[in-house]
Amino acid sequence: MDMNGSQRIEASREAVYAALNDVDILRQCIPGCDSIEKTSETEMVAKVTLRIGPVKASFAGTVTLSDLDPPHGYTISGEGSGGMAGFAKGAANVTLEPDGDATILHYVVKAEIGGKLAQMGSRLIDSTAKKLAGDFFEKFGAVVCKPAVVEPLADEEPPEEKVAKGWMSRILGTSTTAFLILALTPGLCCIAGDHSAMADDMMMSSICAGVPGVL
Repeated sequence: MDMNGSQRIEASREAVYAALNDVDILRQCIPGCDSIEKTSETEMVAKVTLRIGPVKASFAGTVTLSDLDPPHGYTISGEGSGGMAGFAKGAANVTLEPDGDATILHYVVKAEIGGKLAQMGSRLIDSTAKKLAGDFFEKFGAVVCKPAVVEPLADEEPPEEKVAKGWMSRILGTSTTAFLILALTPGLCCIAGDHSAMADDMMMSSICAGVPGVL
């Protein structure tokens, strides 16, 4: 079975090449992928469960990367066994072409299947392969182009707290020592002439109440 195609991905060629080598991204994008692990810089082991026509099978096999030419492309080949369902092996030549800020990914696939899968007819196999390829590239493009999550900034202090602290900062600064001096100095708010800003503060009212001639 031979298959080829192209996919435009809204990301730089370097980002696309890096994603093609990222097992976490591949795990998200490969249809039916149960697991995929890197055993070396150029080899991976994978388990995939697929339904082809009436047959559902789990394949376990190896994946090898070769002809590495970052960020222009590489060759990816693999071989897997699905038990009684049969086997599959093949290779894909992947090339990346820059297109402005985007990348055109071109692929040429050559594959061979055997066992029960081979008895289902080339039309079913070809249509299934094209659907799987379409599903992979649709998901791959979405994952690679996903914008980075920006953490929201911490909420600013409420305006009333800024008002309350404003007069204290102007007189004493913002150090902890300054605020302790304020708490221990009866009537300071009234001396500053800003008692109205703290009128609802029970502690300050009680302090002012203890100062002769205040309140």
